[in-house]
Amino acid sequence: MRASWPITSTATSPTRCGGARRGGAARGGGGRQTIANWERGPTDPTPPARLPYLRILKGLADIYPPPVATQDAVASPFPAPGSAAAESVPPTFTGAPLETLRGPDGRAIEGDPGPCVRCGVETTYQSTDGRPLHSGALCQPATSTPPAPAVTAPTPAPVAPSPAPVSPVPAPTPTRPQRRAKSADRAQAELAALISRAVQEEAERAGGDEDAALQALIKRAIPDVMHLFDETRATARYDYTAYPALPDILKKPSKKDPDQIWEARPRFHHPGYSLKAPGSVQVTALDVNAAYLSALKVWLPIGKLEHTNGGDGVGPKRSGVHLITPALWIHDHLPNPLGDRDEPGALWVTDATLRLLLRLSGPKYGLTEAPEVHESWTSGATENFLDALRKLLGAAREEAIAAGDTLTLEYIKAMYSKFISTMGESIHNREMVRPDWMHNIHSQAYANLWGKAYKAHQAGLKVIAMMGTDELHVTGDWRQVFPEGRGVSQMKVKHGDGKASGEYTVGVAL
Repeated sequence: MRASWPITSTATSPTRCGGARRGGAARGGGGRQTIANWERGPTDPTPPARLPYLRILKGLADIYPPPVATQDAVASPFPAPGSAAAESVPPTFTGAPLETLRGPDGRAIEGDPGPCVRCGVETTYQSTDGRPLHSGALCQPATSTPPAPAVTAPTPAPVAPSPAPVSPVPAPTPTRPQRRAKSADRAQAELAALISRAVQEEAERAGGDEDAALQALIKRAIPDVMHLFDETRATARYDYTAYPALPDILKKPSKKDPDQIWEARPRFHHPGYSLKAPGSVQVTALDVNAAYLSALKVWLPIGKLEHTNGGDGVGPKRSGVHLITPALWIHDHLPNPLGDRDEPGALWVTDATLRLLLRLSGPKYGLTEAPEVHESWTSGATENFLDALRKLLGAAREEAIAAGDTLTLEYIKAMYSKFISTMGESIHNREMVRPDWMHNIHSQAYANLWGKAYKAHQAGLKVIAMMGTDELHVTGDWRQVFPEGRGVSQMKVKHGDGKASGEYTVGVAL
């Protein structure tokens, strides 16, 4: 969207115009002819020369203020429509949309802090006209106090009622956390509308062909989810490193060789039961809904990874990858939290896996000994980094399920699954290279599944199998342990083509 620029103060004098052009050319990186085109109107300034030019114009406006029109303020207190005074009203008050000033890389540009023109809360981000504005312009616009109603004289009466006492305490005004809550709700509603709009556009473009619309949505899933990710980060309190310097351990040796980070993917089968053995033990295959979406709630390193020796890199607010020697797992009736790994010795694991092992070695579980940590690559971390995106996609998923909207449901699934799978080194997503995030999210999904298996075991169910990110096979009445449904906190029966799907029977292994 092209924004109007307040250059009337420089256009009043050829000398001032020439100064603006020379100053803009020297400081903003644009030629004099380019700036002349900006002032005449054929073109509009664009980043990165846009912000320096704004500052020059602001300085000229301070030095050469526009002449004050001599008019009767009592006779004409408001500017007439179409007048210069009416046109100089900032776009915030005229209803024109504001935009965040962004650089060539699309990132919001920061400047001097000041009160946001929409909500009044201090921010360092700026709008395209140089005023402070929260990034994304998603904050709640400040509302003016409504004028008090006119007081009319009371009708004479034999006995005048005594007026109600006026409270000396002023009426409560919305607090900053309330404004932020309203702003967050509004932002989520606007982003949810983007998801609905994308589905509607592709459905209309496909002419009612749902398969063609789904293929088009899957094709655009990566850029769409990256846009949603950027928008949910627009008002974040801290930035992150999208392209950190990576240690060799996080670099894939080749396309054919596996990653050097062990994600603890499970493939557990209870040694006491077998499909081949005759028997009548009833087993139900369960499916965890949206396992990777739930795994976005995970501790992720934010900045550049730093190397430490021993346990110095292990902490509640640090995350990354660790070289450990795990303790021996002796519980054959429970899945190994390290997954399907038979090789002994040291191995590189994610912070999500290490946190699970440390919990299981604590007094609450007491299932194993704590692993020995040899070295780590970690950074300061947060568990809520992807929480806004997780909540947004989770809410849109629930709405799609309630409406029976299969197209939107598959589109959302494609977005969060491709977001995770391409955030490492992928030619399909050039906006970040964070293989440490990808490994940690995968491991968190496996750790979540292990937690469900342990919950079933504690409730008296036998864990027959646990595989992948979302597959859990148990005996007994599982509905007494897990709620049934399609929600992210629920489980459902998993059906497939194999024998071990739905409800089936196994026998005791000999």
